[in-house]
Amino acid sequence: MTLDVVTLLDEIAGIGRDPVRGGYSRHVYEPAELELREWFRRTSAGLGLEVETDRNGNIWAHWGGGGGAIAIGSHLDSVPGGGAYDGPLGVASSLAAVSALMEEGFVPARPVTIAAFGEEEGSRFGIACLGSKLMTGALSGEAVAALTDEAGVTYAEACGADGIDPAGLGRDEERLASLAAFVELHVEQGIGLADLDSPVAVASSILAHGRWKLVFSGEGNHAGATRMRDRRDPVAAMAAAVLAAQRIASAHDGADSARATIGRLTPIPGGTNVIASRVDAWLDVRGDTDPQTRALLEEILAASHAAAEEHGCTLEVTEESYVSTVHFDSDLQQRLVGALGGVPVLATGAGHDAGILAAEIPTAMLFTRNPTGVSHSPYETATDDDCRAGARALTDIVRLLASETRG
Repeated sequence: MTLDVVTLLDEIAGIGRDPVRGGYSRHVYEPAELELREWFRRTSAGLGLEVETDRNGNIWAHWGGGGGAIAIGSHLDSVPGGGAYDGPLGVASSLAAVSALMEEGFVPARPVTIAAFGEEEGSRFGIACLGSKLMTGALSGEAVAALTDEAGVTYAEACGADGIDPAGLGRDEERLASLAAFVELHVEQGIGLADLDSPVAVASSILAHGRWKLVFSGEGNHAGATRMRDRRDPVAAMAAAVLAAQRIASAHDGADSARATIGRLTPIPGGTNVIASRVDAWLDVRGDTDPQTRALLEEILAASHAAAEEHGCTLEVTEESYVSTVHFDSDLQQRLVGALGGVPVLATGAGHDAGILAAEIPTAMLFTRNPTGVSHSPYETATDDDCRAGARALTDIVRLLASETRG
C-alpha cells in the first residue's frame, strides 16, 4: 500500500496544537512530541521497516541492513506555535517515498533508512539540531545532559524518562560509518520558489548562524515610586538593543545576506507594576560567511553594550551555539538536480540537521514550495499538490541512490 504524504500529515494534524499561540508546540520529550514519535514508529513498522532509537534519542526506520545506507528524513519537533510542515513534512515524505518504492517492487541495492532527529528546533533546551550534533560529536554528551529547560528539567532527566541512558549520549561512530549519504526534504523557509515554475528545489548552502544569550541587569524597583531619572531599567536597555539589531542588520542586508533577531526575552520578575531587575534575551544572527556573521555580531553587541551603559545597566553575553556556513556536497547536489530535470538550486537561511551531517557524510536537501514564504508560524503553508510533488521527487532520488551497488 502506497502511503500518501497529505494523508500522513492529516493523521498528526491534531497532535500538539497550541491553543494560545496557534499552530503547534511540539517540544522534544514532551507529550505531543512523544506522541509523534510513537506515530512514526507505528507507521514505519506498518511498512515492515525495522525501527530503533539510537543512543542520542534519534529514531531510525531501516529498509534492509548493513552499511552504505541512503538516509532520508527530518524532525518532528517544532518551535513554539510553529507550522504544520516544518519537520513533519520531511518525515511524512520519506515514509511516502519508501512505501511507493515498495509498491512498485523496487529492490534496493543498498539499505535505505528514515531518520527522525530529536530537538532540531532547540525550543526546549536552547540548542538547535541537538540530536544530530550529539550524533556527530559537535556537542559532548556531558554538556547536553546538563542542559535545563525553563522548568529546570535537565536533558538527562527528559531523555532518561523516555528510556535513553544519559551516559550514552555523544558521538555515534558506528552510526555515521553506516551511512553513505543523507537527503533531507523540508518545506522551504523562504519565498525563493514562489515566483519560480517549480514545486521543488535543491539546496546549495546554509547561512552561517548562531545564538547568543544576552543578560541585561539593572535595578528592580517600584513602577510608581521611582522617578524616570532614577531608573536603571534593563527592559529599556534591551529594547534599545532590539532596535539596534534591526537597524544594523538592515543596513548590511543588501548584496550580502544579514539576519538579526531577538525573538525571545524574559523580564525578571515580570510584574506589571515592577521595574525589572534583569532581562534575559536571545539573539539570533546569520550571514553568508563566517567573517560577515561575526562582524555583524560584533557591531550588534557593541550597540547593545552602549544601550546597557546608557540606561545604567550591565550586559553579559554567552554564545550558546554557532554553525559555520554549510556548502552541501556538490556532486550529490548536481546529481539531484539532473535526476529531477534541472530544478532550481537555492541557498537557505534556516539551519537543518542536514547541515550538521554535511561535515561527516555527503549531504543534500530538497525544498518543497512555500507559496507565502512564511515559516516558524501558524501561517506556514504548502499546497497538497506541492507536498505530493516533493514526495515524488524524493522517491526518484531514493530510487537513484539506492540502485547503486555498495562500494
